[in-house]
Formats: sequence, structure tokens, C-alpha cells
Amino acid sequence: MTLPLAHLTGVFAFVELAPMLIAATLYAKRAATLAGRGRPVPLWRQICFAIGLLLIVIVLVTPISDVADELVIAHMIEHLLIGDIASLFIVLGLTGPLLQPVLATKPLDKLRVLAHPAVALPLWMLNFYAWHVPVLYDAAYGGAPVHALEHATFIFFGCLMWMPIFGPLPKPAWFTAGWKLVYVIVVRFSGFILGNVLMWSNTVLYDVYAKGEASWHINPLADQSTAGVVMMVEGTVGGLALIAYFFFLAAKEGIEKQRLIDLAWERGVELDPARAQRAVAAGQVARLERQLFGTGGETGAPGAPSRG
Repeated sequence: MTLPLAHLTGVFAFVELAPMLIAATLYAKRAATLAGRGRPVPLWRQICFAIGLLLIVIVLVTPISDVADELVIAHMIEHLLIGDIASLFIVLGLTGPLLQPVLATKPLDKLRVLAHPAVALPLWMLNFYAWHVPVLYDAAYGGAPVHALEHATFIFFGCLMWMPIFGPLPKPAWFTAGWKLVYVIVVRFSGFILGNVLMWSNTVLYDVYAKGEASWHINPLADQSTAGVVMMVEGTVGGLALIAYFFFLAAKEGIEKQRLIDLAWERGVELDPARAQRAVAAGQVARLERQLFGTGGETGAPGAPSRG
């Protein structure tokens, strides 16, 4: 086994690792600026961002990176760590004020359209499937420039995929918790399709791993099918957790929306259900209550009052 990152030239090792250092530096500087203005970034978000970067660095500088050039299983673990898990933590670490300098810069401000769910999801799927086409998958094998590009696109489109549901940018009014639930199901189902192909295929799709599989005494089909199992397990565990979260969030939003409508009815105030839904989805219920009723709303349980 060669040393970590030995399959890359010094230039491409730096190209992959330098963005992590730059991102960490810019994040820390902006967070310090906001803290000085009395708008600190929540600690839990800072920790999430650090975890995301740390996972990417671990993939790049540990033997995982080396073994990924020898086994499909390791390559799959590498992809899931940087393109799914690390990307999620990075997005969880972002806030609107953190991104403000970027989004206020032309033409970078136009990039926010990429975070629209109807744009982000297809782009993520295209990138996800494209890199698993044998000709591209094989091109990344042992090829430093292509491998670096593969990593960069998995991270970028992975973050893009998570932005509509966990990112700080404004969402479309229709993209409620219920639609976020559908979004997650589509994302996970997309992974399940590829996972099943790898699990049940009787054809070796990535034969460039033959030498590595032989050195590890692993049957090529077993290596490939196990990679599919890894994808299925990660997708199932993460998917079920997210589905449960958004299912209960959708139920909570429905209860809160109905509470607002009932409260407005009891006080003789006209309230459009769509407006109530937007306020609930944006977490602006208290603000809407102040606008409509001149108060912060009722205290106590969020259950809807009876109209009886």
C-alpha cells in the first residue's frame, strides 16, 4: 500500500486540500466579524461546519483515499462521506449572515437560483449518476486531475442538494415540510436505484479495480455488490431519519397553521391560509401574530382552539 495521497501529484494534493483551509479561514473570519457585531453564529452551526470539513480532509489524507483506488467498496465509502454526509454538515453550518458577502457580490448573487429545489435536485442527480457511468468512474481511477474534479463536484452538488431543505437561503412558498419530505424520498430513491444495480448486477462494471481486488483477495462481483450494500445501508439509515423528521415537521406545521387560522377566526381577523402557511414555514409565526393581533400570540400548547 502506498502512502495517502500518493496517487496524486503534489499539485493536485494541494488543489484538493487548499480549498478546505481557505473555507475554514473565511468561515472563521466571517463568524468573528458577526460575533463582534452582536450577531454570533450559533456554536452548533460552527461545529457542524468544522465536522464537514474534517470529514473531507479525513477522506483525502487517510488510507481511505489510497484504498479507494483499489476497491469499489472504499471508493463508495469515500463518495458517501464527502458527497452526502460531509456536505450535509457543511450546509448545516451555514447561515444567511455568513453568506451575505458572497450573495451580495455580482455575478455570484445569481448562483442562489441553483439552490431552488427544482434546480438543485436534477443537477445533483445528473452529477451523481454521471460519475457512476463506467467510462467516467474508470477515468477517475488513478487520474489525479479527474479524481480531484470528481471530489469537487461531489462536494459542490452534495451541498447544493442539501441547500433547499437545510440551507439558509429563501425557499419557494410552496416548498413546505411536506414537499421537503417528498424531496428526501426522491433523493434516497435515486441512491437506491444505483445501489440495487451494483448489488444485483452479474457483470463487473468497473474492471479497472481487478488488480486491487486481487491484492485484497476479494471477488470483483463481491466487491461491487458490497459497495451497493454500503450505499443502501447509508441511504436507508439516513433516509429514515430524515423522513421521520420531516414527517413530524409537516404535522407540526399543519397544527400551527390551523392554530393561526382558528385564532384569527375567533378574533374576527381575516387571515389567508396561504399567508399562515408561509409564516409557519418561515418560522415567523410570532411576527405574524404581532402584525395581526398586536401581541406575541397565545402561550401554552400549540393546539388549535375550538371554534365551537
